Amino acid sequence: MSNISIGRKGEEIAQEYLKKIGYKILETNKRFSKFCEIDIIALDKDILVFVEVKTRSSNAAGIPLEAITKLKYQHIKQGLFSYIQENSQYKKYRIDAISIILNPKTEIKHLKNI
Repeated sequence: MSNISIGRKGEEIAQEYLKKIGYKILETNKRFSKFCEIDIIALDKDILVFVEVKTRSSNAAGIPLEAITKLKYQHIKQGLFSYIQENSQYKKYRIDAISIILNPKTEIKHLKNI
């Protein structure tokens, strides 16, 4: 499996997980610039949530969340502020991260308000 297909699989799993716990998916893979793409934008009740999904085929290369660098976080924040400017009806928002390890069994970790 290529890194792109692993990433897509992880994003699909994350969307299903979020729906199962009551989130409403608004957008996926929203691009703001060549440096900023938000994997999932969703509503958790009245809170707008920007979700970064990191997926690995196994934990041999490390924990997926370690791939969210300070620079990546800054890019997510830039996208968040652009989206809020375009959608001013949302007053509450946060950034979440979801880590997915596919093998040996699918493991999902959800960190809220990173």
